[in-house]
Amino acid sequence: MFVAIVGTRASGKSTVVQYLVNRKGFISITLTNREDGLDRDSTYDTEADEVDIRTNYRYDDNRLSFLQMSPPTSTLPSPAPDADFQVTLTRPLVFSSPASLLQHVTKYWRTNFVTMDLRTKELLEPFTTRPFFLVVSVDAPLLIRFRRCEDSGFSLEEFVREHDNHYYGTSDAGFETPRKVTFEQTAGCPALSDLNHLVNLHVVNSFDSMQALHFHLDQLDLLDPERMRPGWDAYFMQLATLASRRSNCMKRRVGAILVRNKRILATGYNGTPRGVLNCNEGGCTRCNSASETSDECVCLHAEENALLEAGRERVGDGAVLYCNTCPCLKCTIKIIQTGVKEVVYNLSYKMDDSSAALFHEAGVVLRRHATPA
Repeated sequence: MFVAIVGTRASGKSTVVQYLVNRKGFISITLTNREDGLDRDSTYDTEADEVDIRTNYRYDDNRLSFLQMSPPTSTLPSPAPDADFQVTLTRPLVFSSPASLLQHVTKYWRTNFVTMDLRTKELLEPFTTRPFFLVVSVDAPLLIRFRRCEDSGFSLEEFVREHDNHYYGTSDAGFETPRKVTFEQTAGCPALSDLNHLVNLHVVNSFDSMQALHFHLDQLDLLDPERMRPGWDAYFMQLATLASRRSNCMKRRVGAILVRNKRILATGYNGTPRGVLNCNEGGCTRCNSASETSDECVCLHAEENALLEAGRERVGDGAVLYCNTCPCLKCTIKIIQTGVKEVVYNLSYKMDDSSAALFHEAGVVLRRHATPA
């Protein structure tokens, strides 16, 4: 796995890097030709000398973490159960170009790496084609981040201006960086907001201690392989959610995917029948009146559409229905009748208990799938 950390000033990016290196065994990586102009002393140039990554590299960065109340020591506080993980601080692995970095992490893709030096869309995009690459954004409320920098010499207004320049790409000719502190150069750099579409995981670090942040990161389980490659449940559920976006029903959007042997048989979403005025154009009086007592609903449900599209012969034995919402009682009856053997859903519905009881009686497995936090 290769993790790129991006984020706002004083959000705790370096603390997340330290967590991955000291607690999860990641190898830290830096670039010598970073666009912000802050080059670091090179330890290795992999274009000139092949690096044996079996060497016990460990993270070394003298920057003070914004969550540390005292200067960094030889080890990072690590609560149990990882307290026995011995940390040896040496220089990080350094590359002279993004191309050499990409070549190296691709060759050793089974090793875990982390970097904070891929900060622009142009630098990140070549790596996003790799199935082992993850972009993690770290942020925190603005006032919390300012208070972490109270000794830096910034006023609140200066800090906000610097944030706007960094995040939105705006600039203020009247803003000057205080001499008491040297912040990373942001003038002329691409806006951080330009990277949002590349981010796989957002971490909000509003915690007041490293132990609390570590616990939160443990709960997120950054090493969950489904963050990079979804499992079958997550894959089909995402397709069901995508199908739901085609819905024109005025009450709710629902999508369904009918699968057998991990192959899609049919898809469906709720709405009025073919040739009838769309629900959102007034085709269904009940949905448009938001009433439970008016005329009978004429909308087909997503599950119904998927089953009708496939037909009983194509459903066959062992079919699985993925639906982003638990089926209603009317659809439950049809699902059972067509021979579906398993139903996987994500969102609850008001008839969950009744549907579950009927599925149980008919021997149809009903289970809920939740995507990683």
